[in-house]
Amino acid sequence: MPHTALVKSSIPSVYGDFDMWAFASAVESMPHVVLTSKSFDVSQAVSVRIHSECMTGDVFGSKRCDCGQQLQNALRYIEKHGGALIYLRQEGRGIGLVHKLEAYNLQDQGLDTVEANHKLGFQADERSYHDAIEILKALGVGTVRLISNNPAKIDALSKAGIQVVEQIYLPTEVFHENQGYLKAKVEKMGHIFPTHP
Repeated sequence: MPHTALVKSSIPSVYGDFDMWAFASAVESMPHVVLTSKSFDVSQAVSVRIHSECMTGDVFGSKRCDCGQQLQNALRYIEKHGGALIYLRQEGRGIGLVHKLEAYNLQDQGLDTVEANHKLGFQADERSYHDAIEILKALGVGTVRLISNNPAKIDALSKAGIQVVEQIYLPTEVFHENQGYLKAKVEKMGHIFPTHP
């Protein structure tokens, strides 16, 4: 269980200067990663982004989703305002990279992101936020300003006793390639976007 950090190190990046923490994952072999700003302060509501790994978007800049943009925008926001980004190792909303790519192939055949997951035998969203909650508790965070469009994250944190005092939306660019994906997240998964795609 990720109650204690395995290691902490200073990471200067193009988004700002952060401390990087590695926490053991309860379900994955790779550790979860947390980036905290140098002004990280748990005595007040902490700006937090809980970000699930998305290799295609985060690393390769895929336009099929908005994940990479959300990651970059959150890091810039956290560096400026203080806070933490929790990077969870649950690729493809918890179905893994191989199945996510299979889901992409089904989307190319006309299914939306939710229908594709169901076709592969998965729920629309297989993610768990248990490890993120344990990490927040280990860091001493009890009150957050959550950087997210996803109400499921607010629900998970609230049920675990972590108070969400604000939901922060950071706009991302809508591409032709991700319009259907974003539309399905709004209409079928309850995600909230300032501008409906």
